[in-house]
Amino acid sequence: MDKLKRVLSGRDAEEPSDLAEVIEGTSLGWGTRVKGFIACFAIGCLCSLLGSCLLWVGVTLFAVFYTLGNIASIGSTLFLMGPMKQLQRMFEPTRLIATTVMLLCLILTLCSAFWWRNKGLALLFCILQFFALGWYSISFIPFARDAVKKCVSVCLS
Repeated sequence: MDKLKRVLSGRDAEEPSDLAEVIEGTSLGWGTRVKGFIACFAIGCLCSLLGSCLLWVGVTLFAVFYTLGNIASIGSTLFLMGPMKQLQRMFEPTRLIATTVMLLCLILTLCSAFWWRNKGLALLFCILQFFALGWYSISFIPFARDAVKKCVSVCLS
C-alpha cells in the first residue's frame, strides 16, 4: 500500500536519503530486540548475584558488581523501547525524581567504592540503590506506587 501511495504521489523515483538508509540498516527486528533484552537482563542478574556473593570477600567488589548488574538490567530495556524513547520515559515528570535518585545512587556507590574507599558508604548506597531501582521500576506499572504507599501507611499505622 505504501508503494502504491509513493507511485501515485510521484515519490517512487526518489533515492532514499543517507539517514534513512542508516536508520533502516541499524533498526533491529522484534525477535532480535527480545533476544538482546533477555541477554542483557541475564547478564545484569548474573552480575548482581555475583556481587551479592562477593559481599563476603569485600564491599568494593560487591558494590561494583551490584552496580554493573543494575546498569545492565536498566540497559536491557533499551532493546525493547529504543534508546530515545527510554530516555524520554525515564525523564517524564512522574519519573523524574525516581530516575534522578536512582542514577545518583548508582554514581555514589561507585564513588564511595573507588574514590572515597569508604566501605560503609558503599554498602549504604547499594541499599539505597536497591530501593531507588525498585521505586523507579514500579513507576512503569500503573497505580503501583499508590498501592505501595497505601501498604506502607497501613503497616506503619
